[in-house]
Amino acid sequence: MANLDTISRTSVVGSGYMGGGIAHVLALAGYPVALADVDAATAEKSRDRLITQAAQYESLGLFPADAAAAIADNLSAAPSIEHAVSDADYITEAVPEIVDVKLETLRRISGSARPEAIIGTNTSAIPIDELAKEVHEPSRFLGVHWMNPATFIPGVELIASTYTDTETVDVAELFVRSLGKITARVADAPGFVANRLQFALYKEALAIVEEGTATPEQVDAVVSNTFGFRLALFGPFAIGDMAGLDIYKGAYETLEQAFGERFAVPELLTTLVEQGRLGVKSGRGLLDIAESDKDALLAYRDNAYGRLSALRADLGPAPGL
Repeated sequence: MANLDTISRTSVVGSGYMGGGIAHVLALAGYPVALADVDAATAEKSRDRLITQAAQYESLGLFPADAAAAIADNLSAAPSIEHAVSDADYITEAVPEIVDVKLETLRRISGSARPEAIIGTNTSAIPIDELAKEVHEPSRFLGVHWMNPATFIPGVELIASTYTDTETVDVAELFVRSLGKITARVADAPGFVANRLQFALYKEALAIVEEGTATPEQVDAVVSNTFGFRLALFGPFAIGDMAGLDIYKGAYETLEQAFGERFAVPELLTTLVEQGRLGVKSGRGLLDIAESDKDALLAYRDNAYGRLSALRADLGPAPGL
């Protein structure tokens, strides 16, 4: 099994927007990246696009100076998937989210990769166990779910299958963190965490539009300028603990009266409130935030919100929206 010190060569199979972003991150970190796609011409075209894009990011100050040159040096277009992965220590599969396409690609990757190479699939929702069944030596295989655009979004989900060695996850996590990303290990359930939450929100937003409560534009305005604004900096549980879980319980009770069982007060929330665990104001909520950190956390929150507001004002409205 590869370890962090022995990972020196990488490969990305699938050179679209997601795979290209991952290749950017790897190449900027100094790793040689062999880029593969359906054929050599597609891989070469994607390499050219990524170098041009890196130059644009560099000119905007989004990439460091000489980033385009570094990416050009580290990124190569492979003539085939087999060639791209043959000597790689760490391999990312980032082909389209179609089960049969992923299975066939993973068969080709794992059949040509060295036995000790780690293989990460960038699936958004397909269970890792389902994909692992077609992987040669699945103990070195796991889900490594980057977010789009991978170049800039910091979070990466790590998902082990029932076949994955613990060592594989440990090494993959150290490697991804060394790239400057923030990892979270989550269980192998459809949608994992990010997309399960994201698509739950999307479904409710569609229901609001369908019932005439608000237009799509109004929904987007509300989300991006209210709780979505907060979510840029904190997760839902940190936000809840700072707001007060008793307030959340009361809100659920009102929603349940209007919308029924799907908005019933969650049992865990009721238990926490009954125990007096209301969040920061009571000393503890769902998260275990030390009393000594309370004032510093709230000061950080206010400073962060203020700076994010200033950034948004500086950027101005998004074109077309």
